[in-house]
Amino acid sequence: MVWPENFLSIVSAVILGGIIGLERELSGKAAGLRTNILICLGAAVFTIISKEIAAGAGDTVARIAAQIVTGVGFLGAGAIIQDRGGVHGLTTAAGIWLVASIGMACGAGLFNLAVITTLIAVVVLIGLAHVGRSAERHGEKLRAQKPVEKDNSPIP
Repeated sequence: MVWPENFLSIVSAVILGGIIGLERELSGKAAGLRTNILICLGAAVFTIISKEIAAGAGDTVARIAAQIVTGVGFLGAGAIIQDRGGVHGLTTAAGIWLVASIGMACGAGLFNLAVITTLIAVVVLIGLAHVGRSAERHGEKLRAQKPVEKDNSPIP
């Protein structure tokens, strides 16, 4: 019977995906709360299904897990936008990929790994966003202070 044994896997995937999704939602990103929950939940369910199908044939679990990784990679690629000023959506794409891995950990029953990964991801998303903005402001100040070089070449 699948349900009782995997209830914790499903609930933890929703909660952990929701934690990362809430941060993304509050940051105004397109892949927010619902998207991250669904990706995490889907990865957990696929992992549970692969465990049930494989029951005794270990290579099947690995094959289905590999397909989760590539399938979510395709979703992440769709989140990346190339624009005149650069590339946007890389953090969203990486977040989608990471949330799927958290869902897979939940589906596999690796709850400590899933929780620790979620906590580290939130620290990276929140904490390093401030560091990145500070570095960007510092870089702008340096560029503004840099004197413009005069062309002293002998050619008129």
